[in-house]
Amino acid sequence: MKPINVGLLGIGTVGGGTYAVLKRNAEEIARRAGRPIQVSVVADKNLERTRQLTGGDCAVTDDAFAVVSDPDVDIIVELIGGDDVAKQLVLQAIASGKHVVTANKALLAKHGNEIFAAAQKKGVMVAFEAAVAGGIPIIKALREGLTANRIEWIAGIINGTTNFILSEMRDKGLSFDIVLKEAQRLGYAEADPTFDVEGVDAAHKLSIMSAIAFGNSMSFGQAHIEGISQLDAVDIKYAEQLGYRIKLLGITKRTSEGVELRVHPTLIPTRRLIANVEGAMNAVLVKADAVGPTLYYGKGAGAEPTASAVIADLVDVTRMHTADPEHRVPHLAFQPDAMVDLPILPMADVITSYYLRLRVDDRPGVLADVTRILADQEISIDAMMQREPGEGEEQTEIIMLTHQTRERNVDAAIARIEALAAVKGAIIRLRLEQLL
Repeated sequence: MKPINVGLLGIGTVGGGTYAVLKRNAEEIARRAGRPIQVSVVADKNLERTRQLTGGDCAVTDDAFAVVSDPDVDIIVELIGGDDVAKQLVLQAIASGKHVVTANKALLAKHGNEIFAAAQKKGVMVAFEAAVAGGIPIIKALREGLTANRIEWIAGIINGTTNFILSEMRDKGLSFDIVLKEAQRLGYAEADPTFDVEGVDAAHKLSIMSAIAFGNSMSFGQAHIEGISQLDAVDIKYAEQLGYRIKLLGITKRTSEGVELRVHPTLIPTRRLIANVEGAMNAVLVKADAVGPTLYYGKGAGAEPTASAVIADLVDVTRMHTADPEHRVPHLAFQPDAMVDLPILPMADVITSYYLRLRVDDRPGVLADVTRILADQEISIDAMMQREPGEGEEQTEIIMLTHQTRERNVDAAIARIEALAAVKGAIIRLRLEQLL
């Protein structure tokens, strides 16, 4: 049978991995797809490197726009990243009647609504398993494996860089800055790690999962995003003493008031499996009504893990290449005319539990003042720990865990508590999820 011709845009880390795995496992992949899948042309700015990697087995060009318009190319694999030129290329490929496979989470999080609408109109597929959690097949699980379920919430460790940093901070008691330098030295963190450590990368991925889970439009612009750059190693230590671990979680939850879409450092009970995901690994926990909680774990980045997801999409597209567009799996799980516009909740309306750390004067009556303010805001305490002051110290630290409450109540309580003369400096506030 005639092979499916692939135009590969970008042959960097993931592109190189995709090319290598496609070539190495060509026979196995063809048996699964029903016909051979071959890269017929690669577009990359570095022509010399591209020729070395491909060994003369396919055409090479530095003009990606020529590839997306090539009538002999059936599927475009976009692996150049970014959301400017990549958007132009993907939309041009769709306009040319080509199916698209992409690992570009920023592109989909920001422009997915436009891209999927264009693909639907043209009757082509846009596949993006590799855009979230690398080699973990979480998109297929959400879109197909859990299709009988009403998904209630998703909580994911979906950035390996931050998980590596938090694991090292906990294991070695080191500060964020020191561990970040080590992560950069080992290649886990970029020279400019902002997208990772400030939670933006995780928010891109979370926005995609949220849209699939709830049949909502892409809402990245409304996500609440906090990273880990301001996290103090002492809070990791105190959380451990209280039976919790801190992870950067992406959380999306359907409530009666709307959808929560938030990324932030989160305390999780140590006994939860997801709390024990260490190093650069990823994990996604999904709670659905029929099946209950399911956990997906694996490598969230890297050349071949991500290539695995890219090629899985290529096989899916190849199988459905000639199928009636009306009978394909919808891009975001729900039929396009059944998508909804659920409101995204502002953080002030989110209900969760909290970790609070206060530095206060070590004298009678201070704790009573603090608990009175919390009670005024209808915040009840679940657990509390007070550090014994050292010899000659006049201040101490109080750590509190609260029961569930609305964030605006905590904001109001913190403002009042920080105004107390006995309270020194800003209160550290982290969120806590039981993940039941």
